[in-house]
Amino acid sequence: MENYVYSSETSEDSDCNDDMKEGFCCDADNPNACCHKDYNGSIRGATSDCRVVDDPSCNPDRPLKVTFEEITSAAYKIKSGIINTPCSKSHMSSLTGMDIYLKKDFLQNTGSFKDRGARYAMLTLTPERRQKGVIAASLGNHAQAVCYHGHQLGIPVTVVMPIIAPIMKIQKCKEYNATVVMEGKDMAEARKIAMKMAKDKGFTYINGYDHPQIIAGQGTIALEIMEQVDNIDAIVVPTGGGGLLAGVAVAVKTLHPNIKIIGVESERCASFSQAMEQEKPVPTAIEGTLADGLAVPMVGYNAWETAKSLIDKMVVVKEEWIAVAILRMVELEKCVVEGAGAVGLAAILAGQLDEFKGKRIVLILSGGNIDTTILGRCLERGLAADGRLVKFKVTVSDRPGGILELCKLIGSIGVSIKDVIHERAWVTSDVFSVEVKVVAETRDYSHSMELRDLLNSRYKKVKFENLPENLAVSSTSEH
Repeated sequence: MENYVYSSETSEDSDCNDDMKEGFCCDADNPNACCHKDYNGSIRGATSDCRVVDDPSCNPDRPLKVTFEEITSAAYKIKSGIINTPCSKSHMSSLTGMDIYLKKDFLQNTGSFKDRGARYAMLTLTPERRQKGVIAASLGNHAQAVCYHGHQLGIPVTVVMPIIAPIMKIQKCKEYNATVVMEGKDMAEARKIAMKMAKDKGFTYINGYDHPQIIAGQGTIALEIMEQVDNIDAIVVPTGGGGLLAGVAVAVKTLHPNIKIIGVESERCASFSQAMEQEKPVPTAIEGTLADGLAVPMVGYNAWETAKSLIDKMVVVKEEWIAVAILRMVELEKCVVEGAGAVGLAAILAGQLDEFKGKRIVLILSGGNIDTTILGRCLERGLAADGRLVKFKVTVSDRPGGILELCKLIGSIGVSIKDVIHERAWVTSDVFSVEVKVVAETRDYSHSMELRDLLNSRYKKVKFENLPENLAVSSTSEH
């Protein structure tokens, strides 16, 4: 085991740059400069020569490693202000062939593991810094955690949120008596404003994940897991900027070095996997993802330095498996988790962790802050990826009763029709035909196959559009 070094003398100054998510970073000559001002829904990585000189604790030239002792100290200090969330056996264990346990940290006060690091970072502030207050720029979990614990600890909190921030999350921050500044068209501008306010007003800027105290706070989840579950073979950790992964890795490898640490990312934001390949944090192209909480263009320097030698495997999952995982959590576990919290199960469902069949594995469900509108879309995508929500086109007779006959045929095997659209103008066969587009829900994939076979036996032109890629059907069969 390596000797982890942590500098407590520099940790109190947290006016450092945040996680550089959504394209913001600082340079040595102008700490408030925005390196990437173009934001169109996708996120671009920060340049590799960015330097954050305002906070020695976030210095890429002198990255810090977090110690096990710091994590245990954090656990003691935050225990009265966070929830020791359950880690219960999953109903999916028998279905997957693994002994799966779920660490339900979406049950924290603000709905995510971010409570842990935010509270510890604020508890370690000097009395002077507490009095002056803290500031953060965020759209989601980090903002809510800082606002909640600032309110609990009597520390003034200012949050800079861009005008695109969800109304629900803005309102939640206001409920905690935080000062909410609505400025900036995107997160890049919001962070620029927050950094300037921190400098002008003496606020402490709370980094989203790369501050050593944030990492130490996140690592406390691993201590709880190891108390709650015996004989663990692996712990699967959602991975974005690496703060949670680093904290968990240090805690676990110190006490039980034989436990495997598996990091999981979305294919659309695989910044930690890129760092593993390049052996250093590198800018990574980021696309829109269901796991938006993991969408960080470059991993944290301290997180990387702490975690790089302790990770046993990194897994990159496809978006459709994240959607299916969210669906499975709702249906089988009665748990509503956000995309970032579902990536561990997604890796299992995709068959990317089959080496752990017959073994005991813990999945960290890191957050549950998902907008209801987004949840609905995720569930529909999950049903489609699961082969249970199907879309097809079929050409039927345009004479009276033609469409009715199709609907009766579909209903005869218990398939539920969700939507029907018919088009006459674009049919090229004959004027007595109509193309009908149908969206239908089935019991499972085999039920969808039964529907396909039935339609092919009755109609000449049938085309299924969204069955899983390897079994997609496009047929023109005779009666």
